[in-house]
Amino acid sequence: MFVTRSIAEDDKGSFYRELANQLRGLLAGERDAIANAANLSALIFDLVPDLNWAGFYFLKSGNELVLGPFQGKVACVRIAVGKGVCGTAVAEARSMLVPDVHEFPGHIACDAASRSELVVPLIKDGRIFGVLDLDSPLSGRFDAEDQAGFEALAAIYAEASDLQ
Repeated sequence: MFVTRSIAEDDKGSFYRELANQLRGLLAGERDAIANAANLSALIFDLVPDLNWAGFYFLKSGNELVLGPFQGKVACVRIAVGKGVCGTAVAEARSMLVPDVHEFPGHIACDAASRSELVVPLIKDGRIFGVLDLDSPLSGRFDAEDQAGFEALAAIYAEASDLQ
């Protein structure tokens, strides 16, 4: 059985390196993308402070993201590519760091308590297959170090998971 270990939060670089090590241990020997997404969202929600949502949307039929495993309040089920922060991350093929979601044109408010958001595309074999979405009730919660840390976690998840 895997047990998470608390991580000191005073140095973000060290925090994300340790979180990545725990993720590698958690996913070792498991290839199912849904099971791995469920465990990664739980790991993030358990160990990363100041989040109110952590989860996945998976790309379906090339133009729509569909809700996957997550931790937090109920969420929007479908998001069109190019819409909201998640859909924009897919359309632009890049991570989206949004300090204040109220200033993002077309933001989709699944949880009115969310103030900042970080969305990281999930990429395997050169194609985007979904996004890792993180919301916080704090404005400006995410910075470049958080983005780099979550991009590393997303890469570990993508490498460990078989896609259908």
